[in-house]
Amino acid sequence: MKITDLTLYKVPPRWLFLKVETDEGITGWGEPIVEGRADTVRAAVEELRDWLVGKDPMPIEDHWQVMYRGGFYRGGPEVMSAISGVDQALWDIKGKFYGAPVYDMLGGACRDRLKVYRWIGGDRPDDVAAQAAKAREQGYKAVKMNGTEELHYIDDFSKIQAVCDRVGAIRDALGFDFGIGVDFHGRVHKPMAKVLAKELEQYRLMFIEEPVLSENIEALREVARHTSTPIATGERMYSRWDFKKLLHDGYVDIIQPDLSHAGGISECRKIAAMAEAYDVAIAPHCPLGPIALAACVQLDICSPNAFIQEQSIHIHYNQGADLPDYLKDRDAFRYNDGYFGVTKAPGLGISIDEGAVAEAAKIPHNWKSPLWRNYDGTVAEW
Repeated sequence: MKITDLTLYKVPPRWLFLKVETDEGITGWGEPIVEGRADTVRAAVEELRDWLVGKDPMPIEDHWQVMYRGGFYRGGPEVMSAISGVDQALWDIKGKFYGAPVYDMLGGACRDRLKVYRWIGGDRPDDVAAQAAKAREQGYKAVKMNGTEELHYIDDFSKIQAVCDRVGAIRDALGFDFGIGVDFHGRVHKPMAKVLAKELEQYRLMFIEEPVLSENIEALREVARHTSTPIATGERMYSRWDFKKLLHDGYVDIIQPDLSHAGGISECRKIAAMAEAYDVAIAPHCPLGPIALAACVQLDICSPNAFIQEQSIHIHYNQGADLPDYLKDRDAFRYNDGYFGVTKAPGLGISIDEGAVAEAAKIPHNWKSPLWRNYDGTVAEW
C-alpha cells in the first residue's frame, strides 16, 4: 500500500482537515490546525508532501521521526500541528486496514466508558449558573468555564471577587458532586494567579487550568503554594520534551496535551505514559473538530491516567458549523449520563462526510484570536 495524495480542507468554524489517500482505496483523516493560523499549518503540511507521497503508510513511528527530525529546525505549534494531523490520518488508515480501532493497536481498552465535560460561559463568562444547570440537565457531570476577562499584572480585587461570585453561584445551585474546571487561559500573571487560586480553593474545583502561561512554567511553584486545587496545564506544549521539565518539577497534577498540536496520537501516547510515571493525570485539550476529538478518545480509552475529555459540541466558537455537521453518523459522539461509550469502529472510529466537508470548504474561514487590551491600553492576554 502506498500514499497517493494529501488533500486539505479549511472549513468553518476554524478548522483544517487533512485527507490522506492510498492506492488501495483506504483513506485516513487528520486535523492539523493551530487556531488562527490555518494557512500557516496548511503550508507546513504541504512541505511534508514529498516525504509522504509514494510511501507505505504503515510504519507510522518512522514517518513521525522523519517529519520531526528530518528538518534541522524543529518543533513549535505550526510544525507540530502539521505532524499531528498526518499522524492521526496514518493511524486512521492503519486501523481501517486491520479492521481495528486505534486503541486496540496501542494496547487495548483499559476502560469501558469515558467521562466528558462541556464548556459554559463563553470568552467573557456570564450567566454560568444557569448554563451549568442546563448542562447537568443534559446529562453532564462536569463543566469548564473561563475564569476571568482581562487581568493586568496587578489588578483590582473586584475582578477576583467577580470570578468567585460566578463559581460560587454554580456551587450553590448544583452542590459538590458536580465537577467545575476554571480556565485561567493564561490571562492571569503570577501576582494575581496566586490570589485567584487561593480565593477559589473554597469551591473545591475539579481543577484550575493554565494558571500561568507555559513560558512562565516556573511560576507554577508559587501558585501551587497557595492552593491544594489540582493544577492543569499543557495545551501550549508541543512535544514530550516540553512536558519533561513540567513533570519533573512536580507542580502539575493534570496535563492537557492537544492531539492536534502535540505530535498527534503517537507523541501524546508517549506523553501520557510519561505522566503516568509521575502519578499525573491527563485530560487532553480539545476545543476543536470531530477528527481531533476522535483521536483524543482513542488515546483516552487505552490510557489509565486519562480521567476526563474536553469536547467542543456547542462551544461558543462553533459559529456556522459544529462537529456533527461533518460526520456521516451525527450521533457518533453521543454520551450517556456524562460519559462516552467505547466505540469498536475501526481507525479513529468516525466516518467523515466528505461531501459536506468539500462544500463547506468553498467558503473558507479566516478565524483569528481576539485582541484584548487592558484598561491602560497595554495588550492583554486572551
